[in-house]
Amino acid sequence: MKIYCSGIGGIGLSAYAALQQSRGQSVSGSDHTESALIADLRSQGITVTLAQDGSAVPKDADLFVYSEAIPADAPERLRATELKIPNQSYFAALGDLSREYRVVAVCGTHGKSSTTAMSARVLLEAGLDPTIIVGTKLRELGGRNWRKGTSDLFLLEACEYRRSFLHLSPDIILLTTADGDHFDAFRSMEDYRQAFIDFIDLLPADGVVLTHMGDSDCAVIVQQAHRRNVDVDGLPLPMLSVPGAHMRRNAQLVLGLSDALALDRDTTQRALKGYAGCWRRMEVKGTIGDDIIIVDDYGHHPTEVRATIEALREAYGKRRIVVVFQPHMHDRTLKLYGAFTKAFSSADLVIITDVYEARKDVETARVDLKKFVQDIEKGSGVSALLGGSLGAVEQRLRSDLLQPHDVLLFLGAGDITNLASGLVGT
Repeated sequence: MKIYCSGIGGIGLSAYAALQQSRGQSVSGSDHTESALIADLRSQGITVTLAQDGSAVPKDADLFVYSEAIPADAPERLRATELKIPNQSYFAALGDLSREYRVVAVCGTHGKSSTTAMSARVLLEAGLDPTIIVGTKLRELGGRNWRKGTSDLFLLEACEYRRSFLHLSPDIILLTTADGDHFDAFRSMEDYRQAFIDFIDLLPADGVVLTHMGDSDCAVIVQQAHRRNVDVDGLPLPMLSVPGAHMRRNAQLVLGLSDALALDRDTTQRALKGYAGCWRRMEVKGTIGDDIIIVDDYGHHPTEVRATIEALREAYGKRRIVVVFQPHMHDRTLKLYGAFTKAFSSADLVIITDVYEARKDVETARVDLKKFVQDIEKGSGVSALLGGSLGAVEQRLRSDLLQPHDVLLFLGAGDITNLASGLVGT
């Protein structure tokens, strides 16, 4: 097949493209900017263009696959329609690709990538040779976000945004959490939960969902679904090489997966003990100045913010924790505003940057950032300040904000990761 991927630099679609190329398909694609993921795709023989005006779409393509970030009226999607090329969203294409496999799907509001990463480590250590697609880069996969296996097992990360995961055919589901997100795509918490119920109901009669029944959100979903469930709360909390109670709870799910696949419990626990994290998940980027530790994390939801800062407090004790947070979309920040203001209580200093506007087409209101900072100070009981642009924040950090032995945490799903990398020169 000749496959063209629009938005090929995305963390999901890049993995799909690379996997299809490794299976002998002819893959090309486009994105709007250079990245390490795109450089890696090119190293695998995939042609990537930065022109997204429609001119690069091959007239003889067999399939056009687009990222969820590519709107319906984008030139490339219009061109594919004009050429009568069959087109699919990334998850629809992934659903077709994975249908012939026994699918282990990791879903939930938070913890999907870390739980998939831990699962990958365990399955590889057990010699099960799975195919893998994950929404981060793993040292276990040589720094990549995909793996072509030879067994019938396909481990993947399943996203609920726009009900994308309903394109999949899961056999085992790991449900991490379900406290709500993406309210630009869901009308209410009930609507959000229903998406997960519908996903679980895709399991075959002998399928199973593994979750924490002590989590009321997960319990409500599983009780309304019609498939067998296993409560992992009674399993041991595995030891890991990363801090955080939330990480150990994710590892409980992986222990449950190990039991469901009849793997040796001791071997699984040894594999989990060696788990040292993954890209942009409490990733220690390096040290600068007077022993100032730089940490980069993808967290952009108040639950993730709180859990990440608490994990660093667990790891670094009495060190001063400075958090630079880049709000991800005005819409998300406004809809989760109250929870955000209370999420930073374990930090010592919080710096709020300008909002990362990921989906301008759905934004209908704007956050008053000055008030947001004031409300964080009140709600979390910490010092907070408005930093402005990433460039302005970097200047303040380099000039007068940091102290020796600080832990400097960069939080957000946008381009704030570039600031973390820039400070340590990577």
